Amino acid sequence: MHKNILIIGATSAIAQATIRLYAEQNANLYLLGRNIKQLETIAADAKIRGANQALFAPLDVNQFESHEVALNEVFEKFTGVDTVLIAHGTLPDQSACEQSVAVTMQELNTNALSTISLLTLLANRLQAQQSGCLAVISSVAGDRGRQSNYVYGAAKGMVSIFLQGLRNRLMPHNVHVLDIKPGFVDTPMTAEFKKGALWAQPEQIAKSIINAIEKRKNTLYTPVFWAGIMFIIRNIPEVIFKRLKL
Repeated sequence: MHKNILIIGATSAIAQATIRLYAEQNANLYLLGRNIKQLETIAADAKIRGANQALFAPLDVNQFESHEVALNEVFEKFTGVDTVLIAHGTLPDQSACEQSVAVTMQELNTNALSTISLLTLLANRLQAQQSGCLAVISSVAGDRGRQSNYVYGAAKGMVSIFLQGLRNRLMPHNVHVLDIKPGFVDTPMTAEFKKGALWAQPEQIAKSIINAIEKRKNTLYTPVFWAGIMFIIRNIPEVIFKRLKL
């Protein structure tokens, strides 16, 4: 039986790597994203790789009023959804956020509130069908606020707390909720950053995501060494942490 997989933010590098893996499993794919031309290319590639279906439609996640319409169309095509992966996001310019309330709010909308809007609608759908998985890419940045990216971190932290509540709510309804916390990933979004030993490729992250979904993990730090790094960072006393430049 073919899995029904919904990918939101399907044009992101991690999403594309995940799509390729699900295509090889002959899944039915429904791809949502802003760039319709790019979606068309990704869907065609998925079909070549073995996807049973590769449907796609445009969605601007910051147009909140369009969320329900888009999801209604998905559930009209698929009688049920086995897995939803929410993978959209931006990496804000922290300095620009510090100088502009409007920029800060835009980044919070994109990286937190749009995800929460989608999750609210999707949670009700999956609760009604009494099955499924909600997998969301947040970030290790959400574990503790740092001067270098605290707007982004605050957004991702908001998503993680929301996912904790959803997990608690949906557990009795056989709905799995996975919080995906990547560290540094080599993607177009991070093209200007100097790469080092801690950086991972999207394909590596995608494999870990599918494995975590299959194992019904609650939280995924990926690559796995980030679990140890963030354990240390979370437990540095604030009296020391506030003096660090991170």
